[in-house]
Amino acid sequence: MTDNILEMRSITKTFPGVKALSDVSLSVRRGEVHAICGENGAGKSTLMKVLSGVYPHGTYEGEIHFDGRLCEFQGITDSERAGIAIIHQELALVPFLSIAENLFLGNERRGRGGLIDWHRANGEASKLLARVGLDENPTTPIGQLGVGKQQLVEIAKALSKDVKLLILDEPTAALNDTDSEHLLGLLRQLRSEGMTSIMISHKLNEIESIADSTTIIRDGRTIETMDMRADAVTQERIIRGMVGRDLDSRYPERESHPGEEVLRIEDWTVGHPVQDRLVVDGASLSVRAGEVVGIAGLMGAGRTELAMSVFGRSYGRYLGGQLYKRGKPVRARSVQEAIGLGLAYATEDRKKYGLNLIDDIKRNVSAAALGKLSRAGLVNAHEEIRVAEGSKRSMNIKAPTVMALTGKLSGGNQQKVVLSKWIYADPDVLILDEPTRGIDVGAKYEIYTIINRLVAAGKAVIVISSELPELLGICDRIYTLSAGRITGEVPRSEATQESLMALMTREKVLAPAGAATTDPEPAAPPAAVAADRVPNPSQEDPR
Repeated sequence: MTDNILEMRSITKTFPGVKALSDVSLSVRRGEVHAICGENGAGKSTLMKVLSGVYPHGTYEGEIHFDGRLCEFQGITDSERAGIAIIHQELALVPFLSIAENLFLGNERRGRGGLIDWHRANGEASKLLARVGLDENPTTPIGQLGVGKQQLVEIAKALSKDVKLLILDEPTAALNDTDSEHLLGLLRQLRSEGMTSIMISHKLNEIESIADSTTIIRDGRTIETMDMRADAVTQERIIRGMVGRDLDSRYPERESHPGEEVLRIEDWTVGHPVQDRLVVDGASLSVRAGEVVGIAGLMGAGRTELAMSVFGRSYGRYLGGQLYKRGKPVRARSVQEAIGLGLAYATEDRKKYGLNLIDDIKRNVSAAALGKLSRAGLVNAHEEIRVAEGSKRSMNIKAPTVMALTGKLSGGNQQKVVLSKWIYADPDVLILDEPTRGIDVGAKYEIYTIINRLVAAGKAVIVISSELPELLGICDRIYTLSAGRITGEVPRSEATQESLMALMTREKVLAPAGAATTDPEPAAPPAAVAADRVPNPSQEDPR
């Protein structure tokens, strides 16, 4: 008989007007890595919140059996006592506290008189950090660490509580390839030590490499659980289970017919907002109407810094460079000026910078172009609703109404709201920064289809992505960026993952003709952590 550490039986969870889970069952074997897949909104995170006590017993139907006993958790504290720890996609760390303080927050190491024993706390923290492979001083403030290292701190925090089952919700969504591989290696190590893990992920290649079993959830129901080794599971089979149909191609077909040059950036140079260093160093690129141009680079290369500084100088200190719109020099010294010039920027951090999560879909869609809906300073509410409903239909946003709170939507649907906002502003150039981060393959396909519609209408699109297959699948040309410098420009017909990676790890600027480089000198190791991406007030021209 299989030794299951967890059995969730016939779990049903209902919210007002929505059945999020319907008779879902899940069995997890002791000591395995169990993956859970499904489209955004399928119910994966809801199921894990039921398991971890975020949704307490009594708010759902069904039974949870963990480690041989029936459990009725009334909160997270109960599930942690039983040995279950969950790490959410939005990390729950306090940036101004040290690593040790975060590790033992609410579980402080006390000495005589009830005072915190800092020597003991820092000593135990060092051992936990060593266990997860993180070489950091436990007194270092969390805010000084990159996202990858913060993820490891969260795992160390879970290990400090004698965890038996570790739940990770999209653990590698915001990580680069190096940090992702390190985290997956840690999960393999924990598995060898007898730890059981549940991983929610949209990255099918990672699931193939690490999962022992995979459960697919679609529309709040369990579709199937597969043994990844015995069943010889392929990515295509997982996709078919997730979306309910075959995807003949991950990327929709598109014929490329670029027109006139819409935007050109020449010798663009930007300084870090605080430190005395360059984040963008003499970058030059162009994009034409009806064209998708990609920007590839390792974390810390300056991709987001370049995009934000071009978009109204919303990042860093402008030090030089010129923008040309249809061949004429222009200035975009503020976000308002950038929008007026026909530029739009969909940020990589949709929750923090792209959306107002406590407002409804309607208000978010109209936010960037209220002037089109207002007269004498008053917004036409009926027209605002009509526009939002049109976006909801055309973008296939899954929500009850346009009055629904944006923060309640799945990641894929939130991304569609971001795109709806900028599409309504009717830009000539749309810069998309990690447009498919943290969303499932079905939603990704829809985003790619939307991009194709935009370029078919004559828009110019720039896509920044950490996923090289994505850039190769949707772009006409790809620029590579390293240490703030453009190191290459390659047409899609000549680009491969290997050739792009070679250019992404060089620092010497190459002639932008798409030809292969002959520069034999390797670049210095890329920064592991991107610069702090905190927008600062736009700077005036020094000229």
